[in-house]
Amino acid sequence: MKSYNFYPGCSQLSSAEEYGVSASQVSEALGFHLETLEDWNCCGASSAHMTNHLLAVALPGRDLAKAKERGGDLVVVCAACYHNLKKAQIEMLEDEKLAARVEAIVGMDPHFEGRIVHLLDVIAEEIGLEDLKEKVRRPLEGLKPVSYYGCLMVRPRGMIENDDPDNPRLMDDLMTTLGAEIKNWSYKTDCCGGSLSLTRTDVVVTLVNRLFEAAEEADANCIVVACPMCLANLEMRQKEGRLSFGLEHDLPVFFFTELLGLALGLPSAEEWFSRHLIDPRPLLYGAGLA
Repeated sequence: MKSYNFYPGCSQLSSAEEYGVSASQVSEALGFHLETLEDWNCCGASSAHMTNHLLAVALPGRDLAKAKERGGDLVVVCAACYHNLKKAQIEMLEDEKLAARVEAIVGMDPHFEGRIVHLLDVIAEEIGLEDLKEKVRRPLEGLKPVSYYGCLMVRPRGMIENDDPDNPRLMDDLMTTLGAEIKNWSYKTDCCGGSLSLTRTDVVVTLVNRLFEAAEEADANCIVVACPMCLANLEMRQKEGRLSFGLEHDLPVFFFTELLGLALGLPSAEEWFSRHLIDPRPLLYGAGLA
């Protein structure tokens, strides 16, 4: 079985545990293993870049140094981690003085020249959608999701390798392969206000409710994400938005790995869904998927 270095990120061990667990389990089911990077540390999301630039590079820089010691590519599932790690890699490869300062701080060489890839990329490259379709045991018929990438996977331009930064399609194509009826919308890379969750809740509520309005206009019955910060915002702010704007939103939000595990017939999927603030199981029951 092929093994990849894996950076789990903080959320996947706490508030988004279902994302980390489902990512590992679907990877094993698809025939490759995610080997957690030893002694990894937080990448600095989402406040380090607003506090100190050197800190914002040194935090992911230490993780990159760990990955360099291991060799090979580095797989990430969190959009914020993906952004921070990749941005730090690019900055240090282009700025030797910055890389030297980081090396002095972390005590290791941070010049990681391997690829930093999102799990979506690995699935597309290692398995391919045609082969993946043959592995589907429970087609996601009845689900009508919109794919929400958020802003960190595609900005700045050039960050994402295997997708269009203006109109990414990997999650759309994945959901279609799994049997869902993907809905088109123009908000898939809009910001949910993740880094403002505590400091400007009013801004976040406005942004999130705009996303829900657009999803409902697209006739979606759920939203699929690849970022734990986005999912937390989208779930937590639905009730606040209802109070602030008189709008009633009750759209379940899934990690793409959860729906992939459900489609593959993994028995532990029910445990993942039970952790959500907006219970997705009524929608799944109605569609005959749970």
